[in-house]
Amino acid sequence: MLSAILLYNQKGEVLISRIYRDGLRRSISDLFRIQVISNTDVRSPVLTLGTTTFCHVKHENIYIVAVSRQNADVALIFEFLYKIVALGRAYFGKLDEEAIKNNFTLIYELLDEVIDFGYPQNTETDTLKMYIMTEGVRSEIRAEESRKITMQATGAMSWRRDDIKYRRNEVFVDVFEDVNLLMSATGTVLRADVAGQIILRAFLSGMPECKFGLNDRLLIDRPDDNISKSKRAAKAAAGSVTLEDCQFHQCVRLGRFDADRTISFIPPDGEFELMKYRATENINLPFTVHVLVNEIGRTKVEYQVAVKATFGAKLFATNVVIKIPTPLNTASVTTHVTQGKAKYEPSENAINWKISRFTGGSEYVFSGEAELLSSMTKHKTWSRPPVAMQFSLMMFTSSGLLVRYLKVFEKSNYSSVKWVRYVVRAGSYEIRF
Repeated sequence: MLSAILLYNQKGEVLISRIYRDGLRRSISDLFRIQVISNTDVRSPVLTLGTTTFCHVKHENIYIVAVSRQNADVALIFEFLYKIVALGRAYFGKLDEEAIKNNFTLIYELLDEVIDFGYPQNTETDTLKMYIMTEGVRSEIRAEESRKITMQATGAMSWRRDDIKYRRNEVFVDVFEDVNLLMSATGTVLRADVAGQIILRAFLSGMPECKFGLNDRLLIDRPDDNISKSKRAAKAAAGSVTLEDCQFHQCVRLGRFDADRTISFIPPDGEFELMKYRATENINLPFTVHVLVNEIGRTKVEYQVAVKATFGAKLFATNVVIKIPTPLNTASVTTHVTQGKAKYEPSENAINWKISRFTGGSEYVFSGEAELLSSMTKHKTWSRPPVAMQFSLMMFTSSGLLVRYLKVFEKSNYSSVKWVRYVVRAGSYEIRF
């Protein structure tokens, strides 16, 4: 499927070049450098030249490129490229030009192990670390350990060993949600959705069986479900939580999930992403923003922005930033806020209103004036970009998703401690005016 994997720095210099199939010249690396890295007009991550296709992702200060001369599955290629990024982070802390130069030989070992004749193989970090080590190559491996490595690498459960032991058995569950909003100047919600993920950190002994339960009234939409939008909205209004585009870690038993919506799995050791999802119905918006902008002639703009927290008084948001745009010909700005600090940033053509702690149920108001340069008033009309907002909120979910239970079963019948945390962050949270 893949003919080669190439790694470049920002200058277009080749750091790693691994060719897996015949019929590909070494000069293929120059083609990507000329057509993509040196060409600032190229924006697409996929480039096809003749019979050769380049798929690339940019991470830190490097380009990771997959070359294919077949009609390959592009989604699978990009999933594999991001797996390479994850492997680099797991081995080196971060994957950048310096890390690649310092671990040149190790990276070639990893690329030889995770790809066989152009086909991606095992990319589980825990399995690879058993026989590809950063502290050097061991000359002798005991027969028993070799047997375990072989069973894990080739067996049906490559993500976990059976000899793991902990003094204290714990599971940490983190539910992260990025809420996106686009609201019109009249207050109509044009788009509201949530992109969420559930991250588990499992420190459990043996081979535990975990059962994960979410909301009692949970609906999972599939692409082939013939449910009308009005019916989904009615169910959401009745209190059901509807999730779309659910993606699970390979440890989840999908057959049992399809049968009774139970998420059953034997977890990998350490941190992993259990599932990803989207929600587009019945979104709980943590903030409502009302914006009033009045242009007085061509020399002044008046602002009035009110932000109200819709969540409970026991909760609070942190690192709240409201970015209020100003015209390009702004000369000076005067501001007044009831909470936090507001500062005009000429380089961003915006006023940044920062509130370190926003208590639930509170409402804060910003008012200000922008004086404009009269010499530039003949320029094109101000486009009025939307007001943007950033925030982080603990113990709140915009989708309504809740973890009802997490049960751990193991043959030794030990007790385990479970921790659950919810975090909502602003994705693209914008209000037009």
